[in-house]
Amino acid sequence: MRVKGYDITPHANLEYANLAGANLRGADLYDADLEGANLAGANLRDANLTSAKLEGANLAGAMLTDADLTKANLTEANLAGANLIRANLTSANLYRANLYCVNLYCVNLYDANLTSAKLLGANLIRANLTGLNLTYANLKGANLTDANLTDANLTDANLEGAFVPYGWQDIVADYSYPDENDKP
Repeated sequence: MRVKGYDITPHANLEYANLAGANLRGADLYDADLEGANLAGANLRDANLTSAKLEGANLAGAMLTDADLTKANLTEANLAGANLIRANLTSANLYRANLYCVNLYCVNLYDANLTSAKLLGANLIRANLTGLNLTYANLKGANLTDANLTDANLTDANLEGAFVPYGWQDIVADYSYPDENDKP
């Protein structure tokens, strides 16, 4: 597949490629290097991004419904406003990722790393967050209704105003955030 002059193939080198608004539905980008790529508003529905390198990539407003991002590296990626309904992010690295107002409905984040991620206003309804590392994550106003948080690490996470699973009302949590000025 060729899009905007780029070969869209497994293992492709697409570092800093401008694929904003591109239709990449069902694309096979297994182990592709998309570091710093601009994928804002791109359609990546049903795409295979397993083991993809997306460090610092711009995926703001991207459509990633049913995409496979297993073991993808999304360190410091911008996913603000992206749609990841039913996406598979098993063992993905989202360290310091911007997930402001992202839709993660029914997403699988099993064993993923979201240390210091910004999830302000994120929709995590019915998400699988088993074993998820949310240390220092900002979940202010996030919706965690019916989310599975078995063995999740919420050490020093900001849960202020978050909608949490039934029965969590009595959990002692640190509602302070290390840097209140650290906003998306």
